[in-house]
Amino acid sequence: MIERLRRNSELGLIVIGALITAAAYTLASLGRTASIPANAGPFLGVVLGLFVAAHLAVRKLAPGADGTLLPLAGLLNGIGYVFIARLDKDLAGLQAMWTAVGVLAFVGTLMVVRRTRDLERYRYTFALVGLALLMLPLVPGVGRTIKGARIWVSFGAINFQPGEFAKIVLAIFFAAYLVEKRELLGLASWPKFRPMLPDPKHLGPVLIAWGVSLVVMTAEKDLGSSLLFFALFMVLLWVGTQRFAYLGVGTAMFAGGAYVAWMLFSHVQDRVSSWIDPWSVASTGGFQTIQGWYGLAAGGLTGSGLGLGNPEKIPEAKNDFIFAAIGEELGLLGVTAVLLVFVLMVGSGLRIAVQAESAFDKLLAAGLTGLLGIQTFIIIAGVTRLLPLTGVTLPFVSYGGSSLLSNYILLALLLRISDENHRRQRQRATAKEVELV
Repeated sequence: MIERLRRNSELGLIVIGALITAAAYTLASLGRTASIPANAGPFLGVVLGLFVAAHLAVRKLAPGADGTLLPLAGLLNGIGYVFIARLDKDLAGLQAMWTAVGVLAFVGTLMVVRRTRDLERYRYTFALVGLALLMLPLVPGVGRTIKGARIWVSFGAINFQPGEFAKIVLAIFFAAYLVEKRELLGLASWPKFRPMLPDPKHLGPVLIAWGVSLVVMTAEKDLGSSLLFFALFMVLLWVGTQRFAYLGVGTAMFAGGAYVAWMLFSHVQDRVSSWIDPWSVASTGGFQTIQGWYGLAAGGLTGSGLGLGNPEKIPEAKNDFIFAAIGEELGLLGVTAVLLVFVLMVGSGLRIAVQAESAFDKLLAAGLTGLLGIQTFIIIAGVTRLLPLTGVTLPFVSYGGSSLLSNYILLALLLRISDENHRRQRQRATAKEVELV
């Protein structure tokens, strides 16, 4: 009964999200050309078809899973597509293709991963794969530097960002490692005069995570991914051991490494200068931030209206600054709605983590949810100048095939954990009924 209610609610929310997306697409076209697009009907059909297919896969493969995550992801994906189509029709076609591939990856993940705890056995394999993916852009002849960051790899006509997939692989490793070592990591025995941390020999993965994050920041010039990976491990370490000291020590380590990188590397200095005073470098690094401010200011409370603003004046509005483009045409109310969707997704993910009985499932759900929330915070904080601007994408919204694909895999893993939680709860309830009889 509960399974059917969740799936029916999910389907209803998907239909509502598709209608919102189609309406936004039509309004954006009216704002540009004062005419209803001829493909409005087929567009609605394609959007509905993709997400109904994903819904049917969940209904078959994970019937007890949370019923809100997929519709919320679909709504974000749809809003992002509308603004990408508003900015570049060619990229909109590619984004539609990658959405379809992402949905296929979502279905494939549900088919392949029938029990998330099976992943725990391959923890060190995942660690090697994750590190290899992170270091892949540094391989000569394979890695590519695009717009100053060496985060791309190319194999013939195929280009992708391996870091987008590394974050999921490393989340699995971190969760599995902490399940294995959490008792040792939770014991405070060092330093002797005031124990706050475990024996240093157990802190190897912390130091490796710190070192890898610095390599990503300095060699690949990718501050966002560096911060994301290290924050992920620190959060999981804190959740797994419940020792607040790890957050303090981890923050100090990252801050120290970031300061040294700022002293030694010019590209880090450029990012910090653009953050502290973008007007001083308005003709170079600060121009994007300033244009984003103008866009947000022009949007005001209710926005200029879909298709009536000028988001194309913001550099990289389709990916790094899509949040500013949304703010210009939908205003404060629009970006607040987008933020609320992310808050609901993070809340659903944390609820799944709390309900999980297995320590691995609990940590993995917390890690995957943390990735979604931290990445969203990093890019929005960069757009609003709360943090230095980074190259991470706004999940499900920004243009990018690697990002869409990895986020749909992440979503499928969360739904798999949610379904397992429901099945265990149902088994306990059935066992109690048998006892009462």
